[in-house]
Amino acid sequence: MPSRSLLRRGFTLIELLIVVVIIGILATIAIPKFANTKGKAIQASMVSDLRNLASAEEGYFYEKGHYTTTLADLSFSPSANVTITVTSAAGPGWVAIATSSLLPGRTCGLFMGTVVVATAPAVQEGVVRCQ
Repeated sequence: MPSRSLLRRGFTLIELLIVVVIIGILATIAIPKFANTKGKAIQASMVSDLRNLASAEEGYFYEKGHYTTTLADLSFSPSANVTITVTSAAGPGWVAIATSSLLPGRTCGLFMGTVVVATAPAVQEGVVRCQ
């Protein structure tokens, strides 16, 4: 017959429940922080894409003498799940808006040069703004 010390090796149900509760509490703290960090990363990719678009537009202007609304003319493609729309490229300026399918309701905008109407959230030339 095994001794009593061998029969007592293991965890009681109460100890296991306490561990599960602690893991649950840690998960409720960590999951919202993870979601917030993911949103910031997606927004950072939209901002980066708009800055890269600005470089491509200026290079295009240097070669052709005018801006374009077609990303294919710039040989530019945005990051995955990011859509960039150049809404205006008339005259000496252009306006672009970036959105992401992973971050609905959030847009970032940028305009360069002289534009007739700056599209929100872009309110200052050369500065990417998000809302």
